[in-house]
Amino acid sequence: MGDFLTAAVAISVLFIGLPWLILHYITKWKQSPTLTNEDERLLDDMHVTARRLEERLQTIERIIAADNPDFRPSMPRREYPESDFRNNDYARRD
Repeated sequence: MGDFLTAAVAISVLFIGLPWLILHYITKWKQSPTLTNEDERLLDDMHVTARRLEERLQTIERIIAADNPDFRPSMPRREYPESDFRNNDYARRD
């Protein structure tokens, strides 16, 4: 009797519980919100703004370093690959 009950529970979990769990999370995944075009545009604008602010900060640090030889920038300068946002049309908007 114990073996039959164990087998019945195992088969139920395997053929009912597991597919239900998989299908449940597939449904949740499909219902989750995605980025809209407006969201992507906003992220692009924020990225461009952050890049401009970083360039301004580097300019200020260069000016301060020229006036004060003991000045050390707070962060090392980041170098960007050739395919960065500066080559994109978004960076040209003012």
